[in-house]
Amino acid sequence: MKHVKRILIAVGIILIIAVIAGFSYYKSIDNALDGIHTSSKSTSSKIQDGKPFSVLLLGADTGADGRTDRGMSDTIIVITINPKTNKSTMYSVPRDTLAEMVGDKKKNVQKINAAYNIGKSTMAKESISQLLNVPIDYSMAVDMNAIRTTVDFVGGIDVDSPMKVSFDGVTIPKGKHHINGKQALTYARMRYQDPRGDYGRQQRQQQVLKAVVKKLKTPEYLFKLPSLIKKLGVDVNTDLTDKQIRQIPMKYHSVSTDFDTGHLQGKTAWINGSSYQVAPTNNLQDGSDTLRSSLGLSTESINNTETKLNKKNTKFFKKNDDTDYNTDGLNTTYYTNNTH
Repeated sequence: MKHVKRILIAVGIILIIAVIAGFSYYKSIDNALDGIHTSSKSTSSKIQDGKPFSVLLLGADTGADGRTDRGMSDTIIVITINPKTNKSTMYSVPRDTLAEMVGDKKKNVQKINAAYNIGKSTMAKESISQLLNVPIDYSMAVDMNAIRTTVDFVGGIDVDSPMKVSFDGVTIPKGKHHINGKQALTYARMRYQDPRGDYGRQQRQQQVLKAVVKKLKTPEYLFKLPSLIKKLGVDVNTDLTDKQIRQIPMKYHSVSTDFDTGHLQGKTAWINGSSYQVAPTNNLQDGSDTLRSSLGLSTESINNTETKLNKKNTKFFKKNDDTDYNTDGLNTTYYTNNTH
């Protein structure tokens, strides 16, 4: 994925927005994308062929706290679109999941969110693909500030918060609320106060994305969509080509945006002084089956570095000790990311 360029898309999921926009809004979106530098080389022909495809959505907090480095991908969501079943899925992977960094020069097992920092979207795609044994066709890396911009664009969203969320000077009480962009960013980012940890944050992120898509489906905002696209160019990188973006609303406009949702569940393990989420093999298999089925693919028994490590650590999954997961000498150097 060389020559990945910044393009004008909304919240890192232009494919979904284009789908809900439909053919009648195709021309206005097409005009908004005119002259934009996109990837010059396609990573997959799935969209051209009108086939089911997957996109890895990576959310980083690079600009949210004034950072200038690439940072880690604290949000990792696999999105699938299937025009044959007219269904779409949104499947989250915890940022702390133990995974092999596919494409590194040596065997390297770390938290999955380090893949984006080490090898950009290319390594993140390959690592998630191997972790779940599912093809990842495209990727989009999004600065989390895009959430704030987009939520404000639609006049705020309604959320039903399962708990009091307080972070970065913003507090959202438990219950139903109408929140603005700044509040939505807080709602999507807070992790440590949630007793469910990163799993709770994943559910809140999915809740925000679904609420945004729901409002963007209305004619009021679809009509204004090109102006939003222009605002978000600096916040998104993708390996989609301009041709593919233009083809999406024509080939996938009938796909529902009422997502089937899910997430990979792991077990806490302390490795080299850092807290990881180790996904049991049956959970990896369930995730693989879900995503492969959503793409119209047959299921396959998962067999990778993670399942091989799990076989050597059968006792770990049978007891409550979270310090007894052995990586057998593999490099598990932790790339520090303790901000959120």
